[in-house]
Amino acid sequence: MTGKRSESDDEVRRSRPSTEESYGIPGHGDGLLSWEFVSETMASDRSYWVTTIRPDGTPHARPTWGVWVDGAFHCGGGERTRWVRNLSQNGDIVVHREDADEVVIIEGTAERIDADTEDPELVERLEAAYEEKYDVRHGTPFFRVRLGAVFAWSDFPADATRWAFGETDG
Repeated sequence: MTGKRSESDDEVRRSRPSTEESYGIPGHGDGLLSWEFVSETMASDRSYWVTTIRPDGTPHARPTWGVWVDGAFHCGGGERTRWVRNLSQNGDIVVHREDADEVVIIEGTAERIDADTEDPELVERLEAAYEEKYDVRHGTPFFRVRLGAVFAWSDFPADATRWAFGETDG
């Protein structure tokens, strides 16, 4: 699985987030956001917040750079950084835009991509995307986020939208 997704994928379910009634999220599907909102906002952002899980089970959050390539979020970091060491023990990851008004939250699993991957063209596309966006070549490892659930809104609660990918309770 490449992590590449679109709204039309059979295993994707778009709905409203489930939360307390007092939040005022509509009970109908009118006004749900399109997948293009997610892909366009994630592609255009410069910085993101990433949360991983430490070996003791506590969360670790940090800002990072990232790129949206082949329909998926990718980021990377040095081998000795806390968050990369966390991912070597537990691939669970949450990625959040910096913007708290036009929100995209991605919950998923990080898949490591090294220089010796079976897909060297992917590594080159990631390097090119980093160079275009940040004026630097990144170097491996990269991590692609395999989607579990995505939450987004730009006019909360009217357009609050949830996408569930495969088997998730997101």
